[in-house]
Amino acid sequence: MTHQQRTFAVVGIAIVTASVASYGVYRAIARIPVRNVEVATSWAVVAARALPTGASVGKDDVKLVAWPARTPIAGGFSNVDDVLDRGLVASVVENEPLVEGKLAPRSAGAGLLPSIPKGMRAMSVKVNEVIGVAGFVVPGTRVDVMVTIRQRDDSLSRIVASNVTVLTAGTRYDQENTKSGKPIPSTVVTLAVAPTDAERITLAQAEGQIMLALRNPMDVDPTTTTGVRTAALFGAAPAAPAPPKPAVAKRAIVEPPPPPPPARVIYVVEAIRAAKRTEEVVR
Repeated sequence: MTHQQRTFAVVGIAIVTASVASYGVYRAIARIPVRNVEVATSWAVVAARALPTGASVGKDDVKLVAWPARTPIAGGFSNVDDVLDRGLVASVVENEPLVEGKLAPRSAGAGLLPSIPKGMRAMSVKVNEVIGVAGFVVPGTRVDVMVTIRQRDDSLSRIVASNVTVLTAGTRYDQENTKSGKPIPSTVVTLAVAPTDAERITLAQAEGQIMLALRNPMDVDPTTTTGVRTAALFGAAPAAPAPPKPAVAKRAIVEPPPPPPPARVIYVVEAIRAAKRTEEVVR
């Protein structure tokens, strides 16, 4: 047998041995009986389909499902009769558990009324596609309401209500007295506002034109502005240039000549040496 034949024989024996071992392990694992671990469960009421805000819960809208008993649903229900004929204050999706916080009291009924938060008021404003941010104002979004009041001398634009929740947004048709007699579509947005904001928005609609500004849902800080007027729209007017100052003739400064050097004083000293007398000049 050559060297090459011996190599093929060893490789073949190794493959056969590994295949037999793998098959044996597979058969051993397959013969292990399946153990079903029982988990304690309880019943929970969930939505059988997606339901919008204000919908009245019916028997076909909910179902019972098994839920792990170790993780109960806070505020959930285990009996279908506890949620029937109650209005939804928030929308739910399919298979979402129904909780007390998303259901209105049984005596509150359905529709828009249960979705109005306590202490707030529902107020509808008439807008168009531009004012309604091109259809992006949908239920659940938050907006700022601003008004533009046009005056003869100086118009004003300012935010009158900040961080307002949109309850509903839809389209209705108003029959107006036009030449064609056709209905004119208009969008109506219903807002949840405080009573003081409701008064401000009502006055804004009567005195000027309102506009909705869409907000980031994570931005909950109130908007504080002083508004803008037409005069300040393009900034303050430039100040008039100051008149030029008259030229003042500069007078030449003549420095005085330096003082002359002090004159030298000449002293004549008379000297007597023995019997000889002489005069000496001392500078």
